[in-house]
Amino acid sequence: MEALITSGLEAMGLTGSVPQNAPALLARYGGALLEKNQVMNLTAITDPRDVATLHMLDCAPLLECGQFSGKTLIDVGTGAGFPGMVLKLLTPTLSVTLLDSLQKRLDWLEGLAADWGLSGVTVLHGRAEEAGHDSALREQFDFATARAVADLRLLSELCLPFVKVGGRFLAMKSVDSEKETAAGLPGIQRLGGKLLGVYDYPIPHTQVTHRVVVVEKCHATPPAYPRRWSKMQKQPL
Repeated sequence: MEALITSGLEAMGLTGSVPQNAPALLARYGGALLEKNQVMNLTAITDPRDVATLHMLDCAPLLECGQFSGKTLIDVGTGAGFPGMVLKLLTPTLSVTLLDSLQKRLDWLEGLAADWGLSGVTVLHGRAEEAGHDSALREQFDFATARAVADLRLLSELCLPFVKVGGRFLAMKSVDSEKETAAGLPGIQRLGGKLLGVYDYPIPHTQVTHRVVVVEKCHATPPAYPRRWSKMQKQPL
């Protein structure tokens, strides 16, 4: 797994911008994921090669979408830590908050961070639509990320309230998301954001190409947002 990750980072031109031990750390993370997955449902991807490519190398290209060193990031719906934990291992000075509604996943991630001596990793149990109204979290982060959690109209309402003005929301999407992105533009603007563009990238050692939708926070999100989840689903922005 480590060799595959190393060559993948090289193919993406990221080797010079990440620590030398990053591939080893990501491989260790992948191994821990597969081991824990035997007793807890963390991922449907169980082949080590696919873990290296479709998890680790899929998340790494987000580094091309902003300057993460010394910044803060909240990963909304982090699941098994993607992309937040990967970005932390690739950028040690990044402070990461991993938000999820399932405590067991967070306990596992918190245990990994403690065992590995990682500082700057915070786990947060809760729902994004509620946490987004917490003054300790609202508009406090340089970046918010989400990986295939929901439609962009819903994701924007969940994530943009966490982003400080001048920060960015990075939504990981498929390359056939043009209609979804276009439909999300009015809501993005209402929430204080502006579409900067999309970044498409092939995942090395696969036939898969994915996309990051990059949104900049231009002004504060109106206090009414995010709304209740049921309201968001019935009446997307």
